Amino acid sequence: MSDAPTWYDLLDVSRDASAEDIRAAWRTQIADLEPGDRRFDALNRAAKVLLDPEARAAYDAGLPRGDDTDPTDGEEPGLVTGAGAPSSTSGGAGAPSSTSGGAGAPSSTGGGAGVPSWLLAGLGVLAAGLVVATIWMWTAREDGGDDSAARDAQVAAERAVVPVLSYDYEHLEADQKAAQALMTGNYREEYDKLFTVLEENAPQTQTKVTASVIASGIVRASEERVQVLVFVDRPTTNKLSAEPVVYKDQVTLAMQLVDGEWLVDDLITSPVQG
Repeated sequence: MSDAPTWYDLLDVSRDASAEDIRAAWRTQIADLEPGDRRFDALNRAAKVLLDPEARAAYDAGLPRGDDTDPTDGEEPGLVTGAGAPSSTSGGAGAPSSTSGGAGAPSSTGGGAGVPSWLLAGLGVLAAGLVVATIWMWTAREDGGDDSAARDAQVAAERAVVPVLSYDYEHLEADQKAAQALMTGNYREEYDKLFTVLEENAPQTQTKVTASVIASGIVRASEERVQVLVFVDRPTTNKLSAEPVVYKDQVTLAMQLVDGEWLVDDLITSPVQG
Protein backbone atom coordinates (compact mmCIF):
# COMPACT_ATOMS: atom_id res chain seq x y z
CA MET A 1 0.00 0.00 0.00
CA SER A 2 1.42 3.37 -1.00
CA ASP A 3 1.96 6.12 1.54
CA ALA A 4 1.95 8.82 -1.14
CA PRO A 5 -0.07 11.92 -0.21
CA THR A 6 -3.46 12.22 -1.86
CA TRP A 7 -5.50 15.25 -2.86
CA TYR A 8 -7.48 14.69 0.37
CA ASP A 9 -4.26 14.86 2.39
CA LEU A 10 -3.20 18.05 0.64
CA LEU A 11 -6.52 19.76 1.43
CA ASP A 12 -6.58 18.18 4.91
CA VAL A 13 -10.07 16.73 4.54
CA SER A 14 -11.44 13.23 4.99
CA ARG A 15 -12.17 11.01 2.01
CA ASP A 16 -15.90 11.30 2.66
CA ALA A 17 -15.81 15.11 2.90
CA SER A 18 -18.69 16.96 1.25
CA ALA A 19 -18.18 19.33 -1.67
CA GLU A 20 -18.88 22.22 0.72
CA ASP A 21 -16.17 21.02 3.12
CA ILE A 22 -13.68 20.60 0.26
CA ARG A 23 -14.42 24.06 -1.12
CA ALA A 24 -14.10 25.61 2.36
CA ALA A 25 -10.80 23.84 2.98
CA TRP A 26 -9.49 24.95 -0.41
CA ARG A 27 -10.43 28.60 0.20
CA THR A 28 -8.81 28.56 3.63
CA GLN A 29 -5.54 27.10 2.38
CA ILE A 30 -5.11 29.42 -0.63
CA ALA A 31 -6.04 32.56 1.32
CA ASP A 32 -2.45 33.56 2.07
CA LEU A 33 -0.81 32.19 -1.07
CA GLU A 34 0.16 34.02 -4.24
CA PRO A 35 -0.95 32.66 -7.65
CA GLY A 36 2.67 31.94 -8.57
CA ASP A 37 3.16 29.72 -5.52
CA ARG A 38 3.57 26.03 -6.38
CA ARG A 39 1.38 25.03 -3.44
CA PHE A 40 -1.35 27.34 -4.77
CA ASP A 41 -1.23 25.38 -8.02
CA ALA A 42 -1.34 22.00 -6.23
CA LEU A 43 -4.30 23.02 -4.06
CA ASN A 44 -6.23 24.16 -7.13
CA ARG A 45 -5.51 20.88 -8.90
CA ALA A 46 -6.74 18.96 -5.87
CA ALA A 47 -9.96 20.96 -5.68
CA LYS A 48 -10.50 20.55 -9.42
CA VAL A 49 -10.60 16.77 -9.09
CA LEU A 50 -12.51 16.56 -5.82
CA LEU A 51 -15.20 19.08 -6.79
CA ASP A 52 -16.00 17.20 -9.99
CA PRO A 53 -18.21 14.20 -9.01
CA GLU A 54 -17.17 12.04 -11.96
CA ALA A 55 -13.47 12.85 -11.65
CA ARG A 56 -13.61 12.29 -7.89
CA ALA A 57 -15.30 8.90 -8.30
CA ALA A 58 -12.64 7.81 -10.79
CA TYR A 59 -9.89 9.15 -8.55
CA ASP A 60 -11.29 7.38 -5.46
CA ALA A 61 -11.48 4.12 -7.40
CA GLY A 62 -7.74 4.28 -7.94
CA LEU A 63 -6.74 4.95 -4.33
CA PRO A 64 -4.30 4.14 -2.90
CA ARG A 65 -1.88 4.67 -5.74
CA GLY A 66 1.01 6.89 -6.92
CA ASP A 67 4.55 7.27 -5.76
CA ASP A 68 5.91 9.13 -2.77
CA THR A 69 5.94 12.47 -4.53
CA ASP A 70 5.04 15.55 -2.56
CA PRO A 71 2.08 17.16 -4.39
CA THR A 72 3.68 20.58 -4.07
CA ASP A 73 6.58 19.39 -6.26
CA GLY A 74 4.43 19.87 -9.34
CA GLU A 75 3.23 16.25 -9.64
CA GLU A 76 -0.38 15.32 -9.12
CA PRO A 77 -0.64 12.63 -6.40
CA GLY A 78 -2.72 9.68 -7.47
CA LEU A 79 -4.13 11.68 -10.39
CA VAL A 80 -6.32 9.60 -12.68
CA THR A 81 -5.35 9.71 -16.34
CA GLY A 82 -7.19 8.55 -19.40
CA ALA A 83 -10.83 7.55 -18.87
CA GLY A 84 -12.31 9.36 -15.92
CA ALA A 85 -9.67 12.04 -15.84
CA PRO A 86 -10.98 15.58 -15.41
CA SER A 87 -11.43 17.40 -18.68
CA SER A 88 -11.42 21.10 -19.48
CA THR A 89 -14.58 22.95 -18.51
CA SER A 90 -16.13 26.20 -19.60
CA GLY A 91 -18.52 26.90 -16.78
CA GLY A 92 -16.12 27.82 -14.05
CA ALA A 93 -12.93 29.62 -13.42
CA GLY A 94 -9.38 28.51 -13.58
CA ALA A 95 -6.69 28.01 -11.02
CA PRO A 96 -3.24 29.45 -11.65
CA SER A 97 -0.26 27.22 -12.12
CA SER A 98 3.29 28.23 -11.26
CA THR A 99 4.84 31.06 -13.25
CA SER A 100 8.49 31.11 -14.10
CA GLY A 101 9.25 33.75 -11.52
CA GLY A 102 7.15 32.48 -8.64
CA ALA A 103 5.63 34.83 -6.13
CA GLY A 104 6.66 38.38 -6.76
CA ALA A 105 7.71 37.77 -10.35
CA PRO A 106 7.30 40.68 -12.78
CA SER A 107 4.11 40.80 -14.77
CA SER A 108 5.79 39.95 -18.06
CA THR A 109 6.48 36.29 -17.38
CA GLY A 110 7.20 33.62 -19.90
CA GLY A 111 9.84 32.15 -22.13
CA GLY A 112 12.08 35.16 -22.84
CA ALA A 113 13.97 37.75 -20.90
CA GLY A 114 11.38 40.39 -20.14
CA VAL A 115 9.04 39.16 -22.87
CA PRO A 116 5.66 37.63 -21.88
CA SER A 117 4.73 34.14 -23.01
CA TRP A 118 1.62 35.36 -24.81
CA LEU A 119 3.78 37.53 -27.04
CA LEU A 120 6.35 34.85 -27.79
CA ALA A 121 3.68 32.26 -28.51
CA GLY A 122 1.97 34.62 -30.90
CA LEU A 123 5.21 34.91 -32.85
CA GLY A 124 5.46 31.15 -33.12
CA VAL A 125 8.18 30.60 -30.51
CA LEU A 126 6.30 28.37 -28.06
CA ALA A 127 5.11 24.85 -28.76
CA ALA A 128 1.41 24.00 -29.06
CA GLY A 129 -0.47 21.11 -27.47
CA LEU A 130 -1.13 22.58 -24.03
CA VAL A 131 -4.20 21.27 -22.22
CA VAL A 132 -6.68 23.29 -20.16
CA ALA A 133 -7.19 22.28 -16.54
CA THR A 134 -9.83 24.40 -14.82
CA ILE A 135 -11.66 24.46 -11.51
CA TRP A 136 -14.64 26.27 -10.06
CA MET A 137 -13.19 29.23 -8.23
CA TRP A 138 -15.88 31.68 -7.17
CA THR A 139 -14.18 33.14 -4.09
CA ALA A 140 -16.20 35.50 -1.92
CA ARG A 141 -14.73 38.58 -0.30
CA GLU A 142 -12.85 37.70 2.86
CA ASP A 143 -14.53 40.49 4.79
CA GLY A 144 -17.97 39.12 3.93
CA GLY A 145 -18.97 42.38 2.26
CA ASP A 146 -20.90 43.04 -0.92
CA ASP A 147 -19.05 41.40 -3.79
CA SER A 148 -20.91 43.15 -6.61
CA ALA A 149 -17.92 45.45 -7.20
CA ALA A 150 -15.65 42.42 -7.51
CA ARG A 151 -18.02 40.92 -10.06
CA ASP A 152 -17.90 44.18 -12.01
CA ALA A 153 -14.11 43.92 -11.98
CA GLN A 154 -14.34 40.34 -13.21
CA VAL A 155 -16.52 41.37 -16.13
CA ALA A 156 -14.10 44.22 -16.93
CA ALA A 157 -11.17 41.80 -16.83
CA GLU A 158 -12.88 39.43 -19.27
CA ARG A 159 -13.61 42.35 -21.58
CA ALA A 160 -10.09 43.79 -21.35
CA VAL A 161 -8.06 40.62 -21.76
CA VAL A 162 -9.27 40.09 -25.34
CA PRO A 163 -7.89 43.33 -26.86
CA VAL A 164 -4.80 43.20 -24.64
CA LEU A 165 -3.80 39.75 -25.93
CA SER A 166 -5.11 40.06 -29.50
CA TYR A 167 -3.38 41.72 -32.43
CA ASP A 168 -3.17 41.66 -36.21
CA TYR A 169 0.04 42.57 -38.02
CA GLU A 170 -2.01 44.52 -40.56
CA HIS A 171 -3.37 47.05 -38.03
CA LEU A 172 -1.11 47.03 -34.99
CA GLU A 173 -1.58 50.71 -34.20
CA ALA A 174 -5.35 50.35 -33.86
CA ASP A 175 -4.92 47.20 -31.77
CA GLN A 176 -2.53 48.98 -29.43
CA LYS A 177 -4.90 51.92 -28.90
CA ALA A 178 -7.83 49.59 -28.18
CA ALA A 179 -5.81 47.85 -25.48
CA GLN A 180 -4.39 51.06 -23.99
CA ALA A 181 -7.89 52.40 -23.34
CA LEU A 182 -8.46 49.59 -20.83
CA MET A 183 -5.27 50.09 -18.77
CA THR A 184 -4.04 52.29 -15.97
CA GLY A 185 -1.27 54.71 -16.83
CA ASN A 186 1.32 52.62 -15.00
CA TYR A 187 0.53 49.42 -16.83
CA ARG A 188 0.18 51.22 -20.16
CA GLU A 189 3.86 52.22 -19.94
CA GLU A 190 4.90 48.60 -19.46
CA TYR A 191 2.56 47.36 -22.18
CA ASP A 192 3.91 49.89 -24.69
CA LYS A 193 7.46 48.66 -24.11
CA LEU A 194 6.38 45.10 -24.79
CA PHE A 195 4.33 46.11 -27.79
CA THR A 196 7.43 47.40 -29.53
CA VAL A 197 8.53 43.76 -29.84
CA LEU A 198 5.32 43.05 -31.76
CA GLU A 199 5.81 46.06 -33.99
CA GLU A 200 9.28 44.82 -34.90
CA ASN A 201 8.38 41.16 -35.44
CA ALA A 202 4.69 40.69 -36.25
CA PRO A 203 4.82 42.24 -39.76
CA GLN A 204 7.72 39.96 -40.66
CA THR A 205 6.00 36.85 -39.34
CA GLN A 206 2.53 38.03 -40.50
CA THR A 207 1.10 37.03 -37.13
CA LYS A 208 -2.55 37.35 -36.16
CA VAL A 209 -3.86 36.46 -32.70
CA THR A 210 -7.53 36.43 -31.71
CA ALA A 211 -7.99 35.81 -27.99
CA SER A 212 -11.21 34.46 -26.50
CA VAL A 213 -12.24 33.94 -22.88
CA ILE A 214 -12.97 30.37 -21.75
CA ALA A 215 -13.55 30.90 -18.04
CA SER A 216 -12.72 33.29 -15.23
CA GLY A 217 -12.80 33.58 -11.47
CA ILE A 218 -12.03 36.01 -8.67
CA VAL A 219 -8.87 35.22 -6.73
CA ARG A 220 -8.81 38.11 -4.25
CA ALA A 221 -10.85 41.26 -3.84
CA SER A 222 -10.71 44.52 -1.94
CA GLU A 223 -12.70 47.69 -2.40
CA GLU A 224 -10.55 49.18 -5.13
CA ARG A 225 -8.42 46.28 -6.36
CA VAL A 226 -9.47 42.84 -7.56
CA GLN A 227 -7.33 39.99 -8.81
CA VAL A 228 -9.05 37.99 -11.54
CA LEU A 229 -7.90 34.78 -13.18
CA VAL A 230 -8.97 34.30 -16.80
CA PHE A 231 -8.42 31.25 -18.99
CA VAL A 232 -7.86 32.26 -22.58
CA ASP A 233 -7.62 30.50 -25.93
CA ARG A 234 -5.49 32.29 -28.54
CA PRO A 235 -5.91 30.94 -32.08
CA THR A 236 -2.78 32.15 -33.87
CA THR A 237 -1.77 32.22 -37.51
CA ASN A 238 1.41 33.37 -39.23
CA LYS A 239 3.15 32.91 -42.55
CA LEU A 240 4.40 29.51 -41.45
CA SER A 241 1.00 28.31 -40.28
CA ALA A 242 -2.11 29.30 -42.21
CA GLU A 243 -4.19 26.97 -40.04
CA PRO A 244 -4.73 28.43 -36.54
CA VAL A 245 -2.67 27.00 -33.71
CA VAL A 246 -4.58 27.39 -30.45
CA TYR A 247 -2.45 28.39 -27.47
CA LYS A 248 -4.02 28.15 -24.01
CA ASP A 249 -3.04 30.54 -21.24
CA GLN A 250 -4.03 31.40 -17.73
CA VAL A 251 -3.94 35.14 -17.23
CA THR A 252 -4.00 36.83 -13.84
CA LEU A 253 -5.15 40.44 -14.07
CA ALA A 254 -4.97 43.01 -11.30
CA MET A 255 -7.95 45.29 -11.85
CA GLN A 256 -7.76 48.75 -10.31
CA LEU A 257 -10.74 51.03 -9.76
CA VAL A 258 -9.92 54.42 -11.30
CA ASP A 259 -12.60 57.14 -11.36
CA GLY A 260 -15.35 54.54 -11.24
CA GLU A 261 -13.86 52.34 -13.97
CA TRP A 262 -12.06 49.02 -13.56
CA LEU A 263 -8.76 49.10 -15.48
CA VAL A 264 -5.93 46.61 -15.95
CA ASP A 265 -3.07 47.54 -13.62
CA ASP A 266 -1.01 44.37 -13.97
CA LEU A 267 -1.13 41.20 -16.03
CA ILE A 268 0.65 37.87 -15.65
CA THR A 269 0.43 35.10 -18.23
CA SER A 270 1.58 31.51 -18.19
CA PRO A 271 0.73 28.46 -20.28
CA VAL A 272 -1.99 26.24 -18.86
CA GLN A 273 -0.42 23.15 -17.36
CA GLY A 274 -1.62 19.81 -18.63
